[in-house]
Order: sequence, then C-alpha cells, then structure tokens
Amino acid sequence: MNRNLSADEMRSLLQKVFAPAPTGTRLLVLVDVPDNTVPDSPDWQDRRRIAAEWFELLGRIGPRLALARVEMLYYQNAGSNNANFPKLVYQWRGAAEKASLAALQAEGISADLEATLKNTDIILVPAHFSATAPLKLRAEEYGFKAASMPGFNRAMMPALKLDFDKVHEQVMRIKQRLDEADAIEMHFIAQHGRPLSLFVDVNGMCGTASSGLLRERGSAGNLPSGEAFVVPYEGTLDKPSRTSGKLPVQFGDDVIIYDIERNRAIRVSGESEYSGIERTKLRGEPAYGNIAEIGFGVLRRFDIHPVGEILLDEKLGLHVAFGRSDHFGGAVGPKDFRDARKIVHIDRVYIPEIQDKVLVREVIFVYSDGRREVIINNSEYVV
Repeated sequence: MNRNLSADEMRSLLQKVFAPAPTGTRLLVLVDVPDNTVPDSPDWQDRRRIAAEWFELLGRIGPRLALARVEMLYYQNAGSNNANFPKLVYQWRGAAEKASLAALQAEGISADLEATLKNTDIILVPAHFSATAPLKLRAEEYGFKAASMPGFNRAMMPALKLDFDKVHEQVMRIKQRLDEADAIEMHFIAQHGRPLSLFVDVNGMCGTASSGLLRERGSAGNLPSGEAFVVPYEGTLDKPSRTSGKLPVQFGDDVIIYDIERNRAIRVSGESEYSGIERTKLRGEPAYGNIAEIGFGVLRRFDIHPVGEILLDEKLGLHVAFGRSDHFGGAVGPKDFRDARKIVHIDRVYIPEIQDKVLVREVIFVYSDGRREVIINNSEYVV
C-alpha cells in the first residue's frame, strides 16, 4: 500500500510543528543521493519517492498554507551520520528514485547550498544519513526551521500524526528533571545475568526537549520526535568528567562491553566480530568513543513501535549516543575527528524489542541535594 500523508494531515503537520508565518513562507524538501562510495538501496529509493510525493502535495496545498515557494533539491550524501554538508545542491527533474550524484552532475542544475539555506524558512530533510548536526548549527545562524528525518520510511507515518502538544508535555516532565540532576546512574543486567553500571556526570548541564515542536526561528531537530536528552559533562583539562563505568551494547546476538573513563569509551571487551569492529573504530577515531548524549524517548506511551530505523526507534526509550555532541551544545565536533567522512553521532537504544539481551534494571537521577529518583525500572518508566 502506498502509505503517505493526506492533504489535511500534511497541512496539520506543518501548522502544528512549524507554525509557519501567515504569508511568504519558503519551504524546501532536501534529500541526499547515492554516489560511488555509498550505494543505493530500495529503502533509500523509496525515501526519495516519499520526498517527491510530499513536494507534489505541498505544491497543491501551498496556497492554503500561504507558501510563497516550494522546492525540492538534492545533494551528495555526507558519508556518515551528522557529517558536514557538501557545498552544492542540485535541481533535477528526473524520477526521484533514480537520482544519483552522477545523474545530478550530468543533468542537474547546481546551486550553492549555504546560499540556499539562507534563503529558506522551513526545511524537511528525509535523508539517508542524519543531517541533524549541520542543520542545528546553520539554523541558529540563518534562522530557518528544520526537521531532520534520517532513515524515514512509510512505517513511521503514524508518528507524524500524533498530538505533538501532548508529546511535549511528556517530554517536559523528563527535561525538567534533567535540568536539576547532578548525575545519572544506569544499572544493567547483560547477557548471562552479568550486572553492569555506568555513572554519568551531568553536573551543570541542562536537558533539552525535542518533542517535535519547531516553532521558533532557528529551531532544528528530528521529526518524528519525542525525547528529552542531555549532553554529559565532557570534561576540561582542569576538571575531568566523572562519567565512568561499563556500558553494554547488543550487536546481533552478542553483547559487547565498553569500558568508560572520563566520558570516553577506551576499551571494548569480548572476542566476537562485533568487538573487533568496535575496537578498530575506537583506535581509528577516539572521538567516536565520546559519550555524546543520554536520551529518554517517550513515544512508546503513544502506541508507537520500533521500525528498525534509529530516527524513530530512539524516541521510544532510553538511548546512549557516541561521537559528536557540538550540535547539542557539547564540546566534541568535526575538529576532533581525523577523517571528515567518519564524523558520527550514533545512538544505542535500550528497549526490549531492540536489545533483548540487555535489561535496563534501573536508571536513577541523583540531585545535588542528595535526593535520588528512580526514572526507569526493568526497562519501563516509573515517572
């Protein structure tokens, strides 16, 4: 079935999420394309097809939303999640599912990406690789509103039809607690009953609400959304981070253990293929091991289920991210990576449907006055 938003659903989505100006809004649908390094896939092709369907639909309902301009442009994929944008975008009139860098270079009309972003009010980016980091940084500079939608697929359509004001209420309950917390204690039961714990230093750090409301100029975030998150204190030369312990992550049927010191994964235990891959990543890019985010998704409470894409799945429960944090106000960014195409912000999601061999026994917020509040017990929220 060709599932997509109806005209009324699209209009409601734009009005609830972006609160566009009464007149003169310039809207851009922006998608990335495969190249010689990153090959195409059926899911990616359909994602571009979805974007083209939105572009056509927006063109029809534009007058009712007082949209002054609706465009769809393509760009070369950045090579990894949250890496920097390329310099060019392309206008191309061929079938979206057939778009590739070679086709754009041969038949497209190129334009400067930065100039395009400066001249746009609302941006939808259903891309293969996450563009959240570069969008956040440019939104602050240029004043547009943007929704990053990496890995979006048709199974996520129900999450675009939620009451985002109610989602916001749930998110704010956790965000307010994150603002007050001095530390987060995370206790796991991993494969074969092994207890593991991670202490996360969030002293002086503020939580962020990402509830799908992008109504202020300069706002950029994920869509679908529904989470509160915090960047751990990453440390300075004078005051190192207290974040330390052991973090289990399930890959396939194996669970590997990261040893965390001063907010960095410095070792990986285990002899599986996955352990070796992660060990190589840490050696090649030490910034990959930065603990960049502790997030708390709420959409399971709205009867939303995992679909196998991190964009939605991380909004369902606890998640821990590695890598880049500067787009969330942290200290680790592109300068800290040796290879620009390996810049990454990658989330590990702790819900039973995704990591069935790792139980989140307890997550406790520790406050500066000594109070301790259990937030998650046996993988379920208790707040």
